[in-house]
Amino acid sequence: MRIIDEGAIRAVASLSQVRSAVCGALESLARGTVVQPDVIGMELAEGAEVHVKGAFIHGCAHFTVKVVGGYPRRKLRGQSGSTGSVFVFDAVTGELSAVLQDNGLLTELRTAAVGAVAADVLARHNIEVVGVIGTGSQARYQIPALLEVRQPRRLVVYGRNRDATKLYADEMARLYALEVQIAPNVEVVTQAADLLLTVTSARQPLVRSEWVRDGTHITAVGADMPGKQELDPQLLGRAKLVVDRLQQAATQGELQHALAAGLLRKDDVWAELGDILIGRRPGRTDDLEVTVADLTGVGVLDAAVAELVIDATAS
Repeated sequence: MRIIDEGAIRAVASLSQVRSAVCGALESLARGTVVQPDVIGMELAEGAEVHVKGAFIHGCAHFTVKVVGGYPRRKLRGQSGSTGSVFVFDAVTGELSAVLQDNGLLTELRTAAVGAVAADVLARHNIEVVGVIGTGSQARYQIPALLEVRQPRRLVVYGRNRDATKLYADEMARLYALEVQIAPNVEVVTQAADLLLTVTSARQPLVRSEWVRDGTHITAVGADMPGKQELDPQLLGRAKLVVDRLQQAATQGELQHALAAGLLRKDDVWAELGDILIGRRPGRTDDLEVTVADLTGVGVLDAAVAELVIDATAS
């Protein structure tokens, strides 16, 4: 049994490699060639939460179980707020083949990569301004992933903590040579954005439908458990809505709130992202349509990325 640490994983898992792996995983999900159980999610003490996700892709040598969580107390100690590990088992014998002690890195990478995949099929090609709501780790990972598929000129960002927002803005400007503007509120970010990234842990809608201009694409990654919400349900009723997995989004994503409000039925969802990748459904078809990618994080993505790491680190 191998133990592969975060440093070794960083050395072999670039964003472009991870994006390729998650595309393959989403295509397999769309074709029905995966075993994908439901997520186990638990809310713990002091605002902590944990997710357990597993999957098996037919034809792969392994199946995986990932345990990852967010722990606010870690931030008070100056650590990353998220941590976790991926357990990789032989699909024939059930033996534990490897533990990927990634401290949540693979979750960050695959979430950013799926965001880029969604943007590539749903956002306009000529975007100028990216809006970012939230300044945590995923706000940092989403930008380099997005820059692999689109070339915006400017970021407009809003975060609740002024110091953290300034730190984030300075970091993005330095690393990616982008013009970065700090906005006073969510409305200003939303109205400015050609592409909007919502990367918060909110439980009340932040983005109102009337603020969103025609032609905007929104990648929403914050809602990944029952009760979480970043978007006005009215916005989902107006948009071409794409989800990573319909069954999961209906109980854990932005979709849960639109269903509860009676604004949408499951049949109103345009597509799962994998359906677009395999050509079963088109992505963006009109420069004026509003598109939303409701991304809840599917276990098959972790399985694909774990397989990437196992292959790349084999002796």
